[in-house]
Amino acid sequence: MQKMKLNLDKVQQGLGAKRFGREILFFQKIASTNDFGRKVTGFGAAEGTIVLAETQTAGRGRSGNRWFSPLGGLWFSIILRPKLDASDATGLTFMGGLAVAKVLEQMYGVKVKTKWPNDVLLNGKKVCGILTESSLADDRVNFVVVGIGLNANFIPEQVLPKELTEMATSLQVELGHKVGLEELLRKLLERMETVYDTYLAKGSAHVVGEWKKFAAFLGREIQVVSENEEVKGLALDVDSQGALILKLQDGAIRRIFGDFTVKTDKT
Repeated sequence: MQKMKLNLDKVQQGLGAKRFGREILFFQKIASTNDFGRKVTGFGAAEGTIVLAETQTAGRGRSGNRWFSPLGGLWFSIILRPKLDASDATGLTFMGGLAVAKVLEQMYGVKVKTKWPNDVLLNGKKVCGILTESSLADDRVNFVVVGIGLNANFIPEQVLPKELTEMATSLQVELGHKVGLEELLRKLLERMETVYDTYLAKGSAHVVGEWKKFAAFLGREIQVVSENEEVKGLALDVDSQGALILKLQDGAIRRIFGDFTVKTDKT
């Protein structure tokens, strides 16, 4: 049997968040915290409920890509019930990325960058990914599940497939030591609640504006790839709804939103 590594009492003792993390559904192993989060919304799970797992067997990233979730990482999802129009909820992915970036810089003194739309980078490599999934009804948000996958206490070369090790890193690798998962999770929940409340009070433009301060790709030539096309250009901006503003090689300006992957020289 897998030995439990996370102490929930340490997470909730001293937790400054009012809603996030007050209810935690914990699993040593689960297929996907996002999938389970979506299920429990139908049973009345309150806003701020966390689904937390030590490992996932079928974790997902964008485009349905598999997200490998070995022991030692932080794999959790937060249930949100914002009273928003569907168009006003598109920036919630940036909420997660901003919170993670701020916490990592403040706790560990590392230089963090973000990559559109859902990655957090250390030294040009992915340390965290965010997967946001929404349920809509009559153009209003029913609920949102924000999944966070943070590579913490493991060495990618030892536990991840070889094809991923060139693009992935972990806190243990970057810091040279393991970190306290309970304290890190507690700080993430507190910061995410703060950013979320700011999002509700001031709108997505404020949060996206803060997120852009960490953006590694703005002002650089990038490649944007989807299932059906591939375009290159200069990354000019990210607008208030989270769309990427790209200046194409022919000079045309294009607003890009949806299921795309951004590639730069190093990422």
